[in-house]
Amino acid sequence: MRSLANIFWLAGKELKSVLGDPVMVILILWSFGFAVMLEASGAGDTVYNAAIAVLDEDNSSLTRQLTDALGPPWFQPPGAIAPDRVMPEMDAGRIMFVLSFPPGFEADVIAGLRPAAQLEVDATAVSQAQLGTDYIANILTSETRAFLYGSPDAPEPALRLELRRAFNPNGNPVWFKAVSSLLNQLSLLTIALTGAAMLREREQGTIEHLMVMPLTPLEIAFSKVLANVVVVLAAFTLSLLFVVQQALQVPVTGSIPLLLAGTAVYLAAAAAIGMFLGTMARSMAQFALLVIMVIIPIIMLSGGQGAIESQPDIVQRLTLALPSRHFLAFAKAVVIRGAGPGAVWLELSLMAGLGIAFFTASLLLFRRSMSLSN
Repeated sequence: MRSLANIFWLAGKELKSVLGDPVMVILILWSFGFAVMLEASGAGDTVYNAAIAVLDEDNSSLTRQLTDALGPPWFQPPGAIAPDRVMPEMDAGRIMFVLSFPPGFEADVIAGLRPAAQLEVDATAVSQAQLGTDYIANILTSETRAFLYGSPDAPEPALRLELRRAFNPNGNPVWFKAVSSLLNQLSLLTIALTGAAMLREREQGTIEHLMVMPLTPLEIAFSKVLANVVVVLAAFTLSLLFVVQQALQVPVTGSIPLLLAGTAVYLAAAAAIGMFLGTMARSMAQFALLVIMVIIPIIMLSGGQGAIESQPDIVQRLTLALPSRHFLAFAKAVVIRGAGPGAVWLELSLMAGLGIAFFTASLLLFRRSMSLSN
């Protein structure tokens, strides 16, 4: 009972320290407010508002129909371009795509000769160039069918692929990116706040005061983890309710209490990592470098920037030791697929197990540093 009281008062001290720092409060509000919105709604895996020009040397009804189909939201309204302006405009970066129709294009299509239209692409942005090429090819195919047969789906091929999207019918990338952005902010803030709290005690000299008090290293360490988990979890909850659901219009199909419970488990694991780094570092400069070394793999290899399956086999095995990988899988399942506890118990167990392992390692290091200080 006395240990619980000690942890309660120490956690209260940490909460006052964090909430009493205006810069820290602004950072938390920015991270779970504007940063989540910017990352989730920024440029992503779809083509949007790409610059395109058309060199129409046929000037037929078919080429005009094809040109009109290349419009917003994927492309800017296509403009006509002269042959001698194609390369200068692309060299200047003002146009990404130039579509050229040769003379007699419509007549050859009607005659069934399958004429070629030339597409020149600025492949500086590789993914956008590839996606835009696919978009243009699909648009030209469907519009040509509509011109010849009156329907973009005719004539029917021998095999027709019917696309049915599960869980995200419109293929809106904001849904996934919002969850990934929340993970990034959770990881960065929790690790930074917990580690900075450990260093602040050492730099301000209050660690000596704690050492002469009837407190155990477990109570000191657990109170710091608890205080930062409470602060970040509260910010996460507000961001989920007002930024993700209201501003970004991302539906949470699963249980919000389950999501918050899993988030608390992940925050405890991330706080343990931050405490380990804060105990190992001897200055804020060292801690900042350690955070950079740790947070980049956590963000890049968790599955938010690219599918886990696309990573090399050895990297996939290494990511099993990252709580962030399991949290993202858990959050996607709950938020997008509406999964219940029976479907995500493994991710919760792995996050809890990794959190206990990191907390034990950080506690041992903290005890060692305190004994050396004595």
